[in-house]
Amino acid sequence: MKLVLLSENAVRLEPVPGPMIIEPCSGDQTYSPFHMIGGALGYCTFSVMFAWAKQAGLQTDDLTLDVSWTFVDDPHRIDTFDVRFNWPSLPAKRLDAAKRAAELCTVHATLRHPPRIAISPAS
Repeated sequence: MKLVLLSENAVRLEPVPGPMIIEPCSGDQTYSPFHMIGGALGYCTFSVMFAWAKQAGLQTDDLTLDVSWTFVDDPHRIDTFDVRFNWPSLPAKRLDAAKRAAELCTVHATLRHPPRIAISPAS
């Protein structure tokens, strides 16, 4: 899997063999915590779609997934995520099923129903 840092607020996942690669678009681009959360959402979504496709006997060599996000202030945070997939070989009649499969990602569910977060010093 390759995670391409498209910009400060977007990543793309591409299926490549071997270990996960993180690839910036420019030499001065850094992998930020925002890329991490966008990448987590994308990787989870991609994994669920990949598993569904294998079960359905569909090819995934041309499946790519883009995740972008917008920010809001007060407090500064991610306001929206936009997850889009490009899958040229996906039969049109399977599009709705692919979208339903993508929504089964546990990171997606976690962000839609945020957990409580406790911060305290270590004992």
